[in-house]
Amino acid sequence: MSETPKHVTYEDAGVDTAEGGRAVDAIKQMVASTNRPEVIGGIGGFGGLFSAAALKDMEDPILISGTDGVGTKLVLAQLLDRHETVGQDLVAMCVNDILASGAEPLFFLDYIAIGHIEAEHMAKIVKGVADGCKLAGAALVGGEMAEHPGVMRPDDYDLAGFTVGVVDRPKMLDPANVRPGDVILGLSSTGIHSNGYSLVRKVIGVDGLIPGTPEAEAKRAELEQPLEELGGKSLADALLAPTRIYVKPVLEVLDRVPAGTVHAIAHITGGGITENLNRALAADVDAVVDRAADGTFTWDMPPVISYIARKAGLTPNEACKTFNMGVGLMLICAPEDEAALTEALEAAGEHPFRVGTCVEGSGQVVYADER
Repeated sequence: MSETPKHVTYEDAGVDTAEGGRAVDAIKQMVASTNRPEVIGGIGGFGGLFSAAALKDMEDPILISGTDGVGTKLVLAQLLDRHETVGQDLVAMCVNDILASGAEPLFFLDYIAIGHIEAEHMAKIVKGVADGCKLAGAALVGGEMAEHPGVMRPDDYDLAGFTVGVVDRPKMLDPANVRPGDVILGLSSTGIHSNGYSLVRKVIGVDGLIPGTPEAEAKRAELEQPLEELGGKSLADALLAPTRIYVKPVLEVLDRVPAGTVHAIAHITGGGITENLNRALAADVDAVVDRAADGTFTWDMPPVISYIARKAGLTPNEACKTFNMGVGLMLICAPEDEAALTEALEAAGEHPFRVGTCVEGSGQVVYADER
């Protein structure tokens, strides 16, 4: 005898397509607020449409793409039930990367994997993405919300993003242009940004905690307490400060100064200063970073970085290989252009500072206190 098949719907399997539809409706206005003139149509189709007409005035337009995620900073966002700014982190990690080539971000797409979709929750996350896109001048042309029941906890989620930008080849930045004697200028970070959080989580004792449990709620209350060492901020505020997006001020400066003034740019992400500044160096050049014998720098560093480094017992070299040390972006120029570049950056609202200089070498980052 054949058995009557049991009636099982997609919703019975844990996927709520109706709630997914409500989530899309909730974010439509946010997505539209990021539109540029080149955007064609809106979200809801099978692909995001973007006119390439703006590229026709360029001599040799080069498309540059970048993709990244937020990483385990999301564990803190979930523990603290704060989801409004991690979307900006996502955008920043992608657009700051392509900015290193001198590219203007044109459009952005996101991918959100979550255990169970709730429209209100999705709206908080996507608002952060939209805010980041507006800060970068990029259009949010589409994305994906994927419900993963049985794979992720209902309140667990992960983010990934993808951006495409453009730069005219004659204006493209190239580390090969960096020469001995060049000056390295830094732009400040807002804190730890979006790298090093696996270490952070271990140091502050949140590994293995499940949001909503009594243990997690007790830790959450602890992290919300203001700390004198952080200038009265809580660890929750300091650790979830969103990653800075440097696109608009830096592109303004690149348009203002003569082509070739900025030789290269480094986005200081995972691997800290040590493993990112070297990516902006020519093969026969070293960067000498101005670090004192006690491991301090000539610029101000967000207190949360020194707090975590101290709690972890990191040596200066370990800290510089993990965190941005207060510098989110570095620009390299010839010494005779330092004053003009500094002036242009200040006119764009930045407060640049000297990070170090370039010397003959082999493409490495070294520190002044170790030479």
